[in-house]
Amino acid sequence: MYLEFYGLKEFPFEITANPSFFYESQRHKEAFSCLFYGIRFRKGIIQITGDVGTGKTTICKYLLSKLPQEVKTSLILNPYFSDVQLLEAIVEDFGVLPPKKTRLDIVNALNKFLLEINMRGENAVLIIDEAQNLTPRQLEQIRLLSNLETDKFKLLQIILVGQPELEKKLSDENLRQIAQRISVKYRITPLLREEIPLYINHRLKVASSEDTKVRFEDECMDLIYNYSQGIPRKINILCDRALLAGFIRETYIINASVIEKCIEDLGG
Repeated sequence: MYLEFYGLKEFPFEITANPSFFYESQRHKEAFSCLFYGIRFRKGIIQITGDVGTGKTTICKYLLSKLPQEVKTSLILNPYFSDVQLLEAIVEDFGVLPPKKTRLDIVNALNKFLLEINMRGENAVLIIDEAQNLTPRQLEQIRLLSNLETDKFKLLQIILVGQPELEKKLSDENLRQIAQRISVKYRITPLLREEIPLYINHRLKVASSEDTKVRFEDECMDLIYNYSQGIPRKINILCDRALLAGFIRETYIINASVIEKCIEDLGG
């Protein structure tokens, strides 16, 4: 495709959650700091929310790449399980093998594992992405997992990552017990207009095998912001389309006319 033409080693605007492309906007830095703080000081349950495409999964994967080796992790990307199957997935990701697949055996095996690593001065983190899809039964199970503790510390740090619907779900009176245990909350918002060129240039720099030849002109930025409303995923979709259009036109300069045509093609 266009990689060799632009002097790129990989596609800069893929919509997959690649932590190497993590861009530290003000909000994303604050979200990461909340996560790191909650883990370091063993705050129990942490909640991170944001609209679709704002980079929640990327933050999770970036966090995993930055945690020290003594922090054991379990990442559940799509919690479409029964409450017992969710427990199975969690302990399996921690490398724990319970003697039987009953709820009691799984929880006991997990508790034993957490106590053992705690004795070694280690910590454990459970990250559940798409947490707005958790059922009330699953959320109650997570609340019970948050009860695993010593006299001083929570044995398991639980991070719930989801869309704003998660906030609405946890406001239900029937879920007040788990809602009251969330000690750290942060909501990620889209990028600001002035961050758009910084975000684009950051991704181009990460993807470049050398000084890339491609350049997005300043006149593009308002168009990109108006189309995307600062949502990184929508920026990526538009900019990837623009690079393809520039390649077809055999130009290294992405100007307003290229962006306008791409927005039209995308139905914007």
